[in-house]
Amino acid sequence: MHAMQYEITLPADYDMGIVRRRVAARGHLLDDFPGLGLKAYLTRERSDGSPVNQYAPLYLWNDPEGMNAFLWGPGFQGIVDDFGRPEVRNWTGLAFADGPSAAAPAHTAVRRTTRIPAEVSPRDAVAGAVAETERLAGLDGVLCAALAVDPCRWELMELTLWEHGAPRAAGERYRVLHVSAPGRTALRRGRHW
Repeated sequence: MHAMQYEITLPADYDMGIVRRRVAARGHLLDDFPGLGLKAYLTRERSDGSPVNQYAPLYLWNDPEGMNAFLWGPGFQGIVDDFGRPEVRNWTGLAFADGPSAAAPAHTAVRRTTRIPAEVSPRDAVAGAVAETERLAGLDGVLCAALAVDPCRWELMELTLWEHGAPRAAGERYRVLHVSAPGRTALRRGRHW
């Protein structure tokens, strides 16, 4: 599994209805994209209490070929054409688990990133994070939980998708506008080593 996200921060007075209409019109285009485990179309809005207006889709890829086909094909070019070229973050997958609400529609996502301090063993940090991901995946209302790492920055990224708006997880909260999940069943469950 490979995780990928780009964040497009928009002006404070930006009409976020433009983003919602864009996702409503185009979101289904990745509903059968080869190599894609899932894409959560995420937004944060000042009107919901966020400090920023932001469009921040997050992807879980089953293979790098699918990710590359998206990045170097017309899908990502549409983002570049409409918003400019954002920085694309990516992480290597560590764990994925379905939650008790796996079949429900997602309404909220929580993404938490944490740095692994230099004095902490990466092995110990990852083991603790995998255990936390498994715990989160077992909570009521969770569709799924994923964990990945950027070993260049020694940063862990944890994603949980929730069916309701009051998730019990720390991190940045996002509204989920749509989920494309053509290869979700192929995402490897459990830890990835």
